[in-house]
Amino acid sequence: MTRELKGVGTGEQGLLRRPPRLGDEVYNAIYSQLMSLKIPPGGRVSVDSLVRELGVSQTPIREALSRLEAQGLVIKTHLIGYSAAPQLNQKRLEQLYELRLLVEPFAAGRAAEAMSEEAIASLEAIDIEMRSVRNDDARLAYGQFAQSDGAFHDLIALGSGNALIHETLGRLHTHVHLFRLYFHSRATSEANAEHALIIRAIKARDPAGAESAMREHILRSRTRFMAIFQGG
Repeated sequence: MTRELKGVGTGEQGLLRRPPRLGDEVYNAIYSQLMSLKIPPGGRVSVDSLVRELGVSQTPIREALSRLEAQGLVIKTHLIGYSAAPQLNQKRLEQLYELRLLVEPFAAGRAAEAMSEEAIASLEAIDIEMRSVRNDDARLAYGQFAQSDGAFHDLIALGSGNALIHETLGRLHTHVHLFRLYFHSRATSEANAEHALIIRAIKARDPAGAESAMREHILRSRTRFMAIFQGG
């Protein structure tokens, strides 16, 4: 049954990808359920139910839950077990975007100056992967996109050369909380277009352009996700 957990089997131009480890497959499956709200915020995460559903032992499931706990997606309570983390409220979301607007445009500008050619190539590879995500299971595809989105922003923060910025943004786990708010293709297609402008500026070694493109991306992202609280 573990084969059913696997995501896309081929990459760009039909190149075969290395099969993922069982632990990664289980992690991706649970991650997707959390991101798409199949497991709702605050909902109990039953290890026994996941054993039956995924057809694996408790060991890879507990390993995956530990990884998800480190990301802030699940919470472990003594004598109770695991539950999905609560959803962001409007005030918390506003504060998160205030911080992103202060930090991420600056990081993008610095990345345009300091990022290595190899790192830029990796950024482009992530972008290609995000555009090529295809899966019959919409929940799994959405989870894959969210993971790549996190990797995209993390790599730019790392590329800034400022370790404190990278650590600060990493602790926020911004992408996982945002994508749980809005399970819709619009959040993916528009992000792809905005990411392309960021990459273009970084490749051109244009700090001002990269900073501007990142700021615009974050502002548009805020509009998309704040619509949740405005009935949009």
